[in-house]
Amino acid sequence: MPDLDTPIGRLDGTDATFGELTGGRPALVVNVASRCGLTPQYTALEALHEKYAGRGFTVVGVPCNQFGGQEPGSAEEIAEFCSATYGVSFPMSRKVEVNGSGRHAVYADLVQSPDESGRTGDVRWNFEKFLVDAAGHVVARFSPQVVPDDPRVLGAVEDVLG
Repeated sequence: MPDLDTPIGRLDGTDATFGELTGGRPALVVNVASRCGLTPQYTALEALHEKYAGRGFTVVGVPCNQFGGQEPGSAEEIAEFCSATYGVSFPMSRKVEVNGSGRHAVYADLVQSPDESGRTGDVRWNFEKFLVDAAGHVVARFSPQVVPDDPRVLGAVEDVLG
């Protein structure tokens, strides 16, 4: 379980903890990239955020450049792309590493949780999804190919919201 007090920072460069990004709410934490074949998932991520925000849910985007160099931009470039192209309004962290020796502490905890097939460990690609409850416990993990509006994701969000 990621510690909600773990510093991760916001994309705009201001300091923030993981708990401040989630707002102490259940959240879908997703490592994102602007130049990936899966980047159009931003549309469904924003729709998911908008659909459930009123019920105390958020999406948290975590930019990462570890997969094919598909998030090479600066924080300003990432923010502009997400806003202008996909109308992203959910919180975004600073760009971090999700695998390897430089793996961010939040991801060191997240990757210990199994996905639907029981697989734990390294993030496989951009847009891998971790659903956490308000306390930061991982309640579900979804592969990059599982889209945010997949019935499995929606069902898990409904379950965590009660």
